[in-house]
Amino acid sequence: MMLRSCYRPLERCFGRVAGGGGGDGLMWHADLKQHASGDYSIAVVQANSYLEDQSQVLTSSSATYVGVYDGHGGPEASRFVNKHLFPYMNKFATEHGGLSADVIRKAFNATEEEFCHLVKRSLPWKPQIASAGSCCLVGAISNDVLYVANLGDSRVVLGRGVDEDKKKKVVAERLSTDHNVAVEEVRKEVQALHPDDSHIVVYTRGVWRIKGIIQVKWFLVPVSRSIGDVYLKKPEINRDPIFQQFGNPVPLKRPVMNPEPSILIRKLRPEDLFLIFASDGLWEQLTDEAAVEIVFKNPRPGIAKRLVRAAIQEAAKKREMRYNDIKKIKKGTRRHFHDDITVIVIYLHHQKGSSNGGKKNNVVGCTSAPVDIFSLNADQAEVDLLQTIS
Repeated sequence: MMLRSCYRPLERCFGRVAGGGGGDGLMWHADLKQHASGDYSIAVVQANSYLEDQSQVLTSSSATYVGVYDGHGGPEASRFVNKHLFPYMNKFATEHGGLSADVIRKAFNATEEEFCHLVKRSLPWKPQIASAGSCCLVGAISNDVLYVANLGDSRVVLGRGVDEDKKKKVVAERLSTDHNVAVEEVRKEVQALHPDDSHIVVYTRGVWRIKGIIQVKWFLVPVSRSIGDVYLKKPEINRDPIFQQFGNPVPLKRPVMNPEPSILIRKLRPEDLFLIFASDGLWEQLTDEAAVEIVFKNPRPGIAKRLVRAAIQEAAKKREMRYNDIKKIKKGTRRHFHDDITVIVIYLHHQKGSSNGGKKNNVVGCTSAPVDIFSLNADQAEVDLLQTIS
């Protein structure tokens, strides 16, 4: 699978040659790069004081791996997943003779267990890490087979070509499951697992939340599955005196979240044109159909950046502002206007016009967004994280 070779010095993974976002100092982007059988584009805009979205694209001569990790309660969990999930996938795929749904589940579970160990070790000096969690969206393309695994509400949408009235058009097909209690089916699933807890899902301030206690910000969790959120999974963490001092934990009889991913395996077809992997920051502003139309109708270079800008423009409209006004707002304050947004567009080799002419690329590499957009402390934050998890 050739994943291990991508974990080299940090600077090789950061696409620093692209950036700036046309005047938006909180945007980073890589306009167009090659993967095994096509092109891809990636863009990230930061809204939180610390970037909680992490993302990566790993490429080998035969496969492409995509990861979007949307953190909450802090950046620790998403950064941890960014460094551990793919190496675990490589380990288990090597042991089991290739990629499979079972290999992916094992990698997710191993990442979860390792992060839980980190939380327990770190609790005496960093109790807030128990409230850090991350949605996880992973895609893998190998031998024209697509694997999608996700926890939480990041989403991948396929753009599929159709012929209608002798014109080439595109339709959007969602390939992932949103584990968000705003979805009635998910809400009922969570409630059915906790029949003795009338407050397992709470509607507060116009939003459904897991254990929604308004006074305690880290309980405002809308997703039902994640890596981390250990305080909602381990009753002993809630009972720990150190965590008791940090927050106002809800007594747990059993875990209220789980790390079991939804997995889809699909044979790619000639009409499958591109994939949009994105954190919920994009989907809060754009419909699946709107995002797919933007990709279909615009040039490839910079397409991920174009989607991020379209999302920010929608956020600006809601506040009766201009895009140029929002992009001047500093991180932290900007979170009041939109979330961190990560977008990765993967073009598939079936589509004409690919820069590689439809041939397999002998590309081995890694692109990761910086851990904190254009922060002077970004590299140091990465070093600190590596020291913590080691």
